[in-house]
Amino acid sequence: MNSLLWLGRIAGAGGALLCFVSIAFRLLGEYWISGFQIGTLLQAGIAAMVFGCFCLLAMLTYRDRSAS
Repeated sequence: MNSLLWLGRIAGAGGALLCFVSIAFRLLGEYWISGFQIGTLLQAGIAAMVFGCFCLLAMLTYRDRSAS
């Protein structure tokens, strides 16, 4: 289950980085990055952060179940 902890952390950090990059490019006036729309990259970053949250939540509930 330790892999869920690291998977959650990596997915969350990668998603936050993707969101930051897409917001920075949009503030610079760009609408496309390497053939992808900025909105698509922002949604992918949000999805990665949500996936990371679910992994960390699963890790927390597993710890609570095994402690009882």
